[in-house]
Amino acid sequence: MPEIVTAAMLVIGDEILSGRTKDRNIGHLADIMTAIGIDLKEVRIVPDEEDEIVAAVNAVRARYTYVFTTGGIGPTHDDITADSISKAFGVPCEYDAKAYAMLEASYAARGIEYTNARKRMARMPRGADHIDNPVSIAPGFRIGNVHVMAGVPSIFQAMLDNVVPTLKAGTKMLSATVHCPFGEGLVGGPLGDIQKAHPDTIIGSYPKYGDGKFWTELVVRARSEEALEAARKDVEAMVAGIAGGATDP
Repeated sequence: MPEIVTAAMLVIGDEILSGRTKDRNIGHLADIMTAIGIDLKEVRIVPDEEDEIVAAVNAVRARYTYVFTTGGIGPTHDDITADSISKAFGVPCEYDAKAYAMLEASYAARGIEYTNARKRMARMPRGADHIDNPVSIAPGFRIGNVHVMAGVPSIFQAMLDNVVPTLKAGTKMLSATVHCPFGEGLVGGPLGDIQKAHPDTIIGSYPKYGDGKFWTELVVRARSEEALEAARKDVEAMVAGIAGGATDP
């Protein structure tokens, strides 16, 4: 049987929910997870509120193989992710000696004061492992199946590059696209029947519109070539069997 590895993502920050900051990390994580055969099953956006973060972390870490969080590990008062993750796991949030020393040396080398605010970036749950940050030194961390990373896209991407080699990859999803010149209103019924006949596949229907006409892109996904091809052939046969054109969606 194909091995299925799953993941969830928590995007943490009031600035995302208010629209002040536009998220650029969800799509990147989805691309990387797909490339290594991990199914990203859920994404939640949560505010900078400890109880909300704790509830969300505990919900998804029990359900999925991996959890990835972004945001809330900076130096300001509203960066409460480290405290919230610690509470979710029932362990103290404290200064990590290695992270503290790394940051202290980095600021000293640049002649910058190592303020209490900057020291906050060395705090993490007791027992957590570092996720290296080659961009700005301050590390993320991993505890259990939860990977905590920065919200700044360039830093998040660099941290994720260091996380990926540590993950258990699943069986990659294969896909095939069938062009359908008809709208969903014509293909919806028979496409549902094909999906039922091929339970080991996922068949998606994506409506398109152009030049005054509706058409549909049908995408078949499966973890085995045999299942993919069987479903694809049935979808192609269904499209070929529809007589005439259609403009109804």
